[in-house]
Amino acid sequence: MPRRRPGAVRAARRLEERRLPQWARDFPPIDRLSLETSAAIRVAEHSDHDLHSAHGDQSYHVRPGGTAGFLRSYRAFLRRRGPRLKLIASECPSCPGCQYDDVAVVRDALQDVVRDLPPRARAELKQLLTVLDAEFRRRTIPDPDPAHWADWSGSPYPWWHRRVYEGTAT
Repeated sequence: MPRRRPGAVRAARRLEERRLPQWARDFPPIDRLSLETSAAIRVAEHSDHDLHSAHGDQSYHVRPGGTAGFLRSYRAFLRRRGPRLKLIASECPSCPGCQYDDVAVVRDALQDVVRDLPPRARAELKQLLTVLDAEFRRRTIPDPDPAHWADWSGSPYPWWHRRVYEGTAT
C-alpha cells in the first residue's frame, strides 16, 4: 500500500488546525490543555449536540462546557485525603446531573470526549488522562468480585468501574 509523504501529513495537520472556528479559540484554554486542544474540545462539545441526545448516541455525555467540569471533578476526587480512595456511587444514577457524582461516570464522559476529538487533540487529552488514570489506579482498590465487572448483557465495564465503592467489603 502506498505511503503518504511526510509533507502531505504535515499539510493535513495544519489544515485540520485551521478548520477550527475563531469563536472556539476566543475562550480561555481548559486547565492544562493547549489552546488548540481546548478549541477542538469546544467544537466537539457543540457539534451535533442535539443529534447525539436525540438518537441516544454513546456520546451523550459530551455537552457544551462539560469537559472542563469533568476534569475538575476527576481531579477533585484524586485530591481527597487518605492513601486509599473508594468510589462513591451516585444516589440517583438515572438523573442527568446526579449521575456525575460517581467519578466512574465522569471518567466515562471524558472517554466520550476523547472519542469525538481530532487526532492531535485526542492525543493531548489522552496524555493528560494517562497521568490522572495512573494516580486513580494507584489510589483506588481493584474490586475482587467478578460479578461487578460486567453489565447485565455480559459486556465488561471499563477498568475504572471495576474499583471498590464505599459501602462494599474489601
